[in-house]
Amino acid sequence: MAALPASIDETAAQLLAQGYVAQRELATAAFLALRLQRPLFLEGEPGTGKTEIAKALAAMLGRPLIRLQCYEGLDLASAAYEWNYARQMLEIKSGGLAGDELFARRFLIARPLLQALEQPGVLLIDELDRADEPFEAFLLELLSDFQLSIPELGVIKAAEPPIVVLTSNRTREIHDAVKRRCLYHWVDFPDAQRELQILRLKVPGAGDALSRQIVAFIQGLRTLDLYKLPGVAETIEWSRALLELNALVLDPETVSNTLGVLLKYQDDIAKVQGSEAARLLEQVRVATHGSVG
Repeated sequence: MAALPASIDETAAQLLAQGYVAQRELATAAFLALRLQRPLFLEGEPGTGKTEIAKALAAMLGRPLIRLQCYEGLDLASAAYEWNYARQMLEIKSGGLAGDELFARRFLIARPLLQALEQPGVLLIDELDRADEPFEAFLLELLSDFQLSIPELGVIKAAEPPIVVLTSNRTREIHDAVKRRCLYHWVDFPDAQRELQILRLKVPGAGDALSRQIVAFIQGLRTLDLYKLPGVAETIEWSRALLELNALVLDPETVSNTLGVLLKYQDDIAKVQGSEAARLLEQVRVATHGSVG
C-alpha cells in the first residue's frame, strides 16, 4: 500500500495521475478525510465524478475498492453480513458442531461493510439516497467507530480504519446523523476550463478545436431547464461518439443525430433539437472563434 499524501497539492497530483481532475476544494476534503480518518460524504448531480474519486483513491493508495451499491430494499444481510445457515445445518447433521460453535466466525458470510473492516481498503457506499431511510441507522456505528456489532458473535472492529466514501445524488435528504460523522463536500459540474482539462485527459484523440466546441456546447446545455443535465460522464461519452463519426467540428446535423448520447429523456431531446440547438451552436461559434458548419 502506498503512503498517504503529505499535502493537498500532493493529493491533487496523485489523483491527477490516476486520471481524476480534482478542484482544490475537493482535493482538500479528500486530504483531510485521509489524514483525519473520517468518512468523506459527497453529494452532487449524477455524472459529476463522485464515484470516480473513490476509484481514484483506491488506485493511488494501492488498496482494493470495496463497493456497496445502494438500492431500495437494501438490508443488513446484503450490506454487512449474513449467516451461512446451509453450512451450519450440514455440520449439525454431521455431528461435528458443538453448541457453542453454531455462530463461529467461519459461518459468517461477509458483505461489503464487514469486508471493509477486515481488510484495509476503500469502502464506497454509492448512491446512499437510493436506499431506504432506515438503512442509514445501520451505518452509524461503522462511520463512528469503524466497527459492527453482531448479536450472536460480538463486535468486529477494524484493525485499521478503512477509507470510506459515501455518495448521494440528493434524490432525498440524508439524515444529519450520517452527515455529522463525515466530512462533507458538494461536487458541482466543472467549469469550462476544468471540463476541457478532463476531456483532454480522458479523450486525447479529440482535436483541440472539437474539444473546445464540445465543452462550450455542454456548458450551454447546462444553462437550460432540462430534466437531467448532462454530466462529465456524458461529455466524455459524446466526445468518443463524435470521434467514431470522424467529426472534426460540431455541425447541426451531427448534434441532432447524437443528442441521445448526451440527454436521456425524450422531453429534453425535443426541447434542445432544432432552434435551441442552433442557438447553442451559434454561441459555441462565437465562444470558440471558429466555424461549426
